[in-house]
Amino acid sequence: MSAPALPVTGASGPASDMLVPRPVFEVEGLSIEYETELGILPAVRDVSLSVAEHESFGVVGESGSGKSTLAMGAIRYLASNGRVTAGSVRLNGVELLTLPKKELRELWGGRIGIVYQSPLSALNPSIQIGKQLAEVARRHLGMDRTAARVRVIEMLSKVAMPDPEEVLRRYPHQLSGGMLQRCVIAMALMTDPSLLIMDEPTTALDVTTQAVVLDLVADLKREFDSAILYITHDLGVITRICERVGVMYAGELMEQADLRTLFKRPRHPYTLDLLGCIPKFETTPQKRSLVTIPGSIPHLDALPEGCIFAPRCRFVEAACTTARPPLAGIAPDQSSACRRWQVVPEPQRFICEATETLLPVVECATQPPLLLEAEGVQTHFKGPAEGWLPGRRGHKVIRAVDGADLSLCVGQTLGIVGESGSGKTTVARAVIGLTPATAGEIRLNGEPLARSTQKRSRSTLKEIQMVFQNPDASLNPTRSVGDAIARPLSLLGGLARKEALARARGLLRAVSLPESYAERLPHELSGGEKQRVAIARAFAAEPALILCDEPISSLDVSVQGSLMNLLMQLQIEQKTSYVFISHDLSAVQHLSDAIAVVYLGKIMEVGAATAVLTPPFHPYTEALLSAVPVADPDVEQEAIRLGGSVPSAMEVPPGCRFHPRCPRFLGDLC
Repeated sequence: MSAPALPVTGASGPASDMLVPRPVFEVEGLSIEYETELGILPAVRDVSLSVAEHESFGVVGESGSGKSTLAMGAIRYLASNGRVTAGSVRLNGVELLTLPKKELRELWGGRIGIVYQSPLSALNPSIQIGKQLAEVARRHLGMDRTAARVRVIEMLSKVAMPDPEEVLRRYPHQLSGGMLQRCVIAMALMTDPSLLIMDEPTTALDVTTQAVVLDLVADLKREFDSAILYITHDLGVITRICERVGVMYAGELMEQADLRTLFKRPRHPYTLDLLGCIPKFETTPQKRSLVTIPGSIPHLDALPEGCIFAPRCRFVEAACTTARPPLAGIAPDQSSACRRWQVVPEPQRFICEATETLLPVVECATQPPLLLEAEGVQTHFKGPAEGWLPGRRGHKVIRAVDGADLSLCVGQTLGIVGESGSGKTTVARAVIGLTPATAGEIRLNGEPLARSTQKRSRSTLKEIQMVFQNPDASLNPTRSVGDAIARPLSLLGGLARKEALARARGLLRAVSLPESYAERLPHELSGGEKQRVAIARAFAAEPALILCDEPISSLDVSVQGSLMNLLMQLQIEQKTSYVFISHDLSAVQHLSDAIAVVYLGKIMEVGAATAVLTPPFHPYTEALLSAVPVADPDVEQEAIRLGGSVPSAMEVPPGCRFHPRCPRFLGDLC
């Protein structure tokens, strides 16, 4: 399709003379603010971007950078205390900021589609899927009931929904997360919108489901005429979806570029730092630190003078703190809001210079002492009743963990990976005794452990601690940070309160937090700071083993990097062993000496990290590796996609449990 061409524009005007297809969606000088108890907060300031037909424009940045506010403000879909204060937004040449409210409502769900991070934000739990999707077709396309049903089935088929006619009758709670997100994508594309806004649509999904959804979006982008504004904090996802990218920080665009240029030759220090925070797949037997970004995003009520990133920038000079640089064109396909963009190095060289080898991978052959041994561990639960005759009703068995054999050396990290529902967390809870094993034996330093915490001695409890995915699960909201850390010191270490509080301050220093944080309450801390406190609390009793259950999965990539560095550094100093549970294989391989791959309660593969991640693979490991989005546009991954989801642990398949989804299924042999 031919179209008039316009120059790419940045926040301060033309960013290049390169001609591109006519933009469908144009944002110029957009500023948005919120009225709060703290006063007026300028959430987005002077942002400009454009998205063409069939193009995906990615907006990346840490939490709190204003990504979602930018998207929602541009289409005037803000909360009641938000308002656009400046700028212009055009969709197919129509100015949205002055459009009457009635016409704007017709655009929402019509010419503008939205896919949210949580599909339940767009679906009513009390209405069948078919009725909800048909409502969009009837309202915006003027279809009658029969035509709307046909359109819904057509769209569900386009998003590769299995058995779409059956799905019409289902309620949201009866579908998996991946199926729900397909329904929302079908709903958003129902009217063939000009603009599709996707706000972190795969963040809450397993890596395998995420890969399928990303493939789906890439296919639909070619079929539909929509311009896509894709919001995410995951740079790996960006490489699979987007042609151009804008990097956002504290309400401003720091850099705009085409995908390959941004990853290979970034021209803003913030972009460079984000790329450095990402764990790289390496098969070398060393653990390296990750790049970290000091400090945190500034509060909107206390923005710094000059460059907004200057307080955290490794290339800052005096002039950066006095005048705010505009987003200006520095190349035909690139704009940067940095006065020192020429000194920003190539990412690979920067990462090598900014990181260091922390310690070699520990091999059990060279360091024999075993800390943890698990043999034939089972954790079964009573499921729902079967049958209907009183006195003869049995119960199904939920086989959450079904015969796990694991071992862990002193000072070693064992990574456990798998999809949601595979039994990873149940393994950890069986080890610590929160969910007692129903069979098998767990030994610590050669001594069998009682199955429940109630039957374990104080010295045993002291030896095993846990860091949860949600730090609020281990922090009392009404007790100070100092009290939270001091409690295990008093209960397990026998210290007096005064001495325990003094030690708590030392532990805060150990996790790179100020001692003054001891007086704060949990709600006064950021997510990353809370997780540091949770780590300090776990280390307080000087345990031999710490179980880390998805400790970084809900955090920004910059915070993830600093926490992984912290865990590695503490391991060096304390000789502590970790069981590190995650669905993120890149994080697991970065930290682990050994890896166990778990599926439906069974260990599919276990061994040294380098061996597990080097061919030949178990087919499930191979599928997990294929699904991990790699933050490098030059890397071509083999696409191995798994159909369906993890089966119920009440009805495990015969033979190999993975065979119903296995891409290398060999019939009766499996």
